[in-house]
Amino acid sequence: MSDKTYIGTTEAAQYLGISTVRLRILLQQGRVKGAQKQGRNWKIPLFNGMPVIEERRKGPNGSWYKGRRQVETCILVNRQIMGKNAKENLNEPPIVVKQGKQHHNCHEIEINGPCRVVYSPHETGPGGARLWIEAAAEVPVIRKIFNSY
Repeated sequence: MSDKTYIGTTEAAQYLGISTVRLRILLQQGRVKGAQKQGRNWKIPLFNGMPVIEERRKGPNGSWYKGRRQVETCILVNRQIMGKNAKENLNEPPIVVKQGKQHHNCHEIEINGPCRVVYSPHETGPGGARLWIEAAAEVPVIRKIFNSY
């Protein structure tokens, strides 16, 4: 089994498009194919680039992604948060990283691969933005959050 790639619960939940809580429930039920618990962490194998959830006969069908998503990452700067931080001496994260349905706020972003900066003065883009950064789905993006002052 050393030729397989393993990931953790957070990354597997992101691949499947479900919450980490739902994934942990599926892990406890033994429905994630090949998953192994090592200490406090789970090792989840990838089959054709995706974790595999075993279907059940009862209840509604699962709503997780069956194949690898090709949703690009979109990075925006929230000007309202920046203004509020300056006015009220706060340290809220103004950078918004959108990956499919998920939105994450952070202070710093590191893009490990090709990306592009898009400016659209006449039409708004994601979240009503006029300027944003796009990266392909396979480009790793590292988010960092700083502590308050």
